[in-house]
Amino acid sequence: MEATGKTQITIEATINVPIGKLWEYWTEPAHITKWNNASPDWHTPRAENDLRVGGKFTSRMEAKDGSFGFDFFGFYDEVKMHQVIAYTLGDGRKVKIVFSTQGKITKVVETFEAENENPVEMQKGGWQAILDNFKKYAESN
Repeated sequence: MEATGKTQITIEATINVPIGKLWEYWTEPAHITKWNNASPDWHTPRAENDLRVGGKFTSRMEAKDGSFGFDFFGFYDEVKMHQVIAYTLGDGRKVKIVFSTQGKITKVVETFEAENENPVEMQKGGWQAILDNFKKYAESN
């Protein structure tokens, strides 16, 4: 990602799943709705994904008790199948995900620009929890 002066946060996971299967789980809405949450009291009841440069994605994230929800969305800047996904969030922040593979193991490294409302460590923890939930989902299916 280009230097923008914004705080960059990086999270990562090594997932025991080959890249083809991992890519499907990462990008297909039917799978996104099953793993895209940071804690068991949240869920993603619907997701849409137009995975191409200029395409839009949206994930509806909600507390299971109905007390709060929001649309997490953005537009793709770069898509290289099985390698890179980069996008700009609705609030203008940039995100880049790099996938590297060795046999049946895939490493996911996600770098994103921090927002200004919450502490950096809180943001890192939340995004890492979602990535960890993805790892758990991908490895158990």
